Amino acid sequence: MANLTGAVREKKGTRSAKKLRLQGKIPASIQGEDKPNVDIALDEREFLTARRQHEHLFDIEIEGVKKPETALVRELQWDTIGERILHVEFRRVVRGRKTEVDVELAFTGHPKGGVINHLVTHIKVQSLPKDIPDGITVNADGLEPGHVLHAKDLVMPAGVELAIDPETPIASVAVPRGIEEVAAPEEAPVAEGEEAAAAEAPAEGAEPEKAPEE
Repeated sequence: MANLTGAVREKKGTRSAKKLRLQGKIPASIQGEDKPNVDIALDEREFLTARRQHEHLFDIEIEGVKKPETALVRELQWDTIGERILHVEFRRVVRGRKTEVDVELAFTGHPKGGVINHLVTHIKVQSLPKDIPDGITVNADGLEPGHVLHAKDLVMPAGVELAIDPETPIASVAVPRGIEEVAAPEEAPVAEGEEAAAAEAPAEGAEPEKAPEE
């Protein structure tokens, strides 16, 4: 868990948010747990440092508020070229109480004779806030074309449970386009009459039998 400090945002809107970013701040909001939303401004460098350390649970101290907010990052909004964070949406959680959260899947390994087709990129799990993983590894090493991986095939970290139907497909192995195997052509069936005629016909290159001279 990482600590962040924030200040309540009195003004909202595009112009105010742009001004905050010029000051090295990130507009953010804290929501959930049947409490009013709180709009704050975070220090950009402090937040990015925590993210680089793979922190996902935060204690956010807000100026003028006695009790810090414990929250998870729910959504990050990036600019069009993906270089700067425009807004952070946090979701409140309660320590010691399990919560559901979407966790990213990390695919590793190489299928056998095919390519992995990602059906989903995130999966919903349930755990205590402190046990929420950064991601869940999906090992596709050696899987053959046609194989389908389901949620039940995932190896859950300690303290983490699936929060979706175990039969949910998450990935499949497909043959790359243009590398399909070509089956040998089947011989056409021969009719009985044709088979008999073929047996009576002389072999290619053989001389026809001459009628006996009288």
